[in-house]
Amino acid sequence: MKLVTILLTIIAIILIGFNITQINLDAPFEGQSVVALITIFASLCAIFLLQILRLSKKVEQKLKSNN
Repeated sequence: MKLVTILLTIIAIILIGFNITQINLDAPFEGQSVVALITIFASLCAIFLLQILRLSKKVEQKLKSNN
């Protein structure tokens, strides 16, 4: 599970990097720039959720080892 979350996090970071290049700084809220901004936000949310998943798995393992 740890490998999958790391891989998905790396993919999300690559998507963020690509979409930053797609933003038109003269008009960031028009056309393709909006799509890029939405994708950046979605990737950040995915990273956040993946980190929560990793943390919850760590807590679950610690609780199992204590019992």
